[in-house]
Amino acid sequence: MKVVVCERLGDPDVLVVRDVAPPPPPGPGEVRVKVEARGVSFVELLRVAGQYQDKSELPFIPGGEAAGTVMETGAGVSAVKPGDRVFATAGWVEEAVVAERQVMPLPAAVSFEAAAAFRGNYHTAYYGLQRARLRAGETLLVHGAGGGVGLATVDVGKLLGARVIAVASTAEKRAVCRQLGADHTLDASPGFRDRVRELTGGRGADVIFDPVGGDVFDESMRAIAPFGRILVVGFVGGRAALAKTNHLLIKDAEVIGYTAGALQRHDPAWARRNVEILIDWLAAGRLKPYVSHRLPLEQAAKALQVIKDRQVIGKVVLV
Repeated sequence: MKVVVCERLGDPDVLVVRDVAPPPPPGPGEVRVKVEARGVSFVELLRVAGQYQDKSELPFIPGGEAAGTVMETGAGVSAVKPGDRVFATAGWVEEAVVAERQVMPLPAAVSFEAAAAFRGNYHTAYYGLQRARLRAGETLLVHGAGGGVGLATVDVGKLLGARVIAVASTAEKRAVCRQLGADHTLDASPGFRDRVRELTGGRGADVIFDPVGGDVFDESMRAIAPFGRILVVGFVGGRAALAKTNHLLIKDAEVIGYTAGALQRHDPAWARRNVEILIDWLAAGRLKPYVSHRLPLEQAAKALQVIKDRQVIGKVVLV
């Protein structure tokens, strides 16, 4: 079977595709999955470059978000059976043997591609909005709204009843944000503070989602409403911001850093409840994962390159 392997760190073209023997039969509590679709995220770009905070020992298989069909189960497995469609925690491979806890039933109404594009982005978005205590009727400002987590935050924010202002770098990305329900869209150039204040009658945004950092964070602090909350989820702008405590004091504002991975480690029950809620919403058609690029497994390097070149809207999926 084919697997994608990172054998040395660097640009996306360091990835290689190897033919290897299929995994052994599943043992007790394990499930063998034929992987049909695999999500590709910005995190994998960082891992391959050696720039992610959690270092991966070489060689490693990138990935983690997947969807597929159960081929075989080991002794004691009761949650799924052969033939079932599942979400799975698996890398960029054609087949995987994983623990039973690493699969969840995939509703019939959800495609493999949508499933692979869904879990990481939407769990990060939903958990962040929980941490920000977003309430219906509040204004949510989303930076990087054309990206995977940003677009998921637009989608979940609208479902939770917020008025959403989406900031994205291209007209195409802004159009997709409106397609997912954004009430207003802005380009990503400096000066968004004045437009946000104009759209909110001078009040500012109640919750600000910021994966960019740097100058964007600095200006966001001047676009925040009294008692507002800024979610810090990354620094794709290249500079981690420094929150000025006098600004926080004047606005009675909060800065909240978070990662969905930490929730999974420290409170797995909460994380699982979130995923179950999100899957229910997805199956009901209330959430709409957006996939802009579909590429074969052999083009994994290209999948990372289009992320690096900021061509992606929503998600890239390897099929």
